[in-house]
Amino acid sequence: MHHWRKSSYSADAPDNACVELAHGPGAAVLLRESDEPGTVITTTPAALRALTRAAKAGRFDQLSR
Repeated sequence: MHHWRKSSYSADAPDNACVELAHGPGAAVLLRESDEPGTVITTTPAALRALTRAAKAGRFDQLSR
């Protein structure tokens, strides 16, 4: 059983979907969308840091247009 955590900025409203994180086996990081808890992505801490940096830098902004 994993202890899933979500951002403290997320509200607890039923329709408020957000990304949740948990520790996986070894050094793995598990990610899931709160409204699809059965779908889990496994990554590494380094890859998650790179994704977070890229998102903060706006590298994916053009995808929302």
